[in-house]
Amino acid sequence: MKTLNVLALAFIGILSLSVLSSCGGGKSSDQKADSTQVSQAPAGAVDEAQMTLGKGIYEAKCKACHQPTGLGLKPAFPPLANSDYLLADKKRAVLQALNGSNHEIIVNGEKYTAPMPQQVGTADSAVAVINYVLNSFGNNGGTITVDEVKDLVIDPRK
Repeated sequence: MKTLNVLALAFIGILSLSVLSSCGGGKSSDQKADSTQVSQAPAGAVDEAQMTLGKGIYEAKCKACHQPTGLGLKPAFPPLANSDYLLADKKRAVLQALNGSNHEIIVNGEKYTAPMPQQVGTADSAVAVINYVLNSFGNNGGTITVDEVKDLVIDPRK
């Protein structure tokens, strides 16, 4: 029985590492996206080119953890669909996409402690993926512009 418990824990650990390593982490997959300047739509409007770019980044870097539905995986990965945490602070969301996060967060009353690695390398890419999430999965979260986050800095330690 003890051996079975040890094997189960080892399997869960390996699975967790596999999922975390597939959750973005780094700049290589969004280099093309980073070199593409996205046109700025009027404030509050959703720019279709930006949404396409954001969807591509989400598909490549976010969906393994947050799932194709945006519902996440309790208790490790929080939902993005109808997320009070996400919708409360768009700048914080962009900052987390740029630098990752190692902080405990509370989303819709649930605690999440799994670290999120850096997902993108530029403000353009971060804004695109956050605007995609803000307007997907049943969210009607509006938009954020690159001008609104130009003061945010990528953590040089990443």
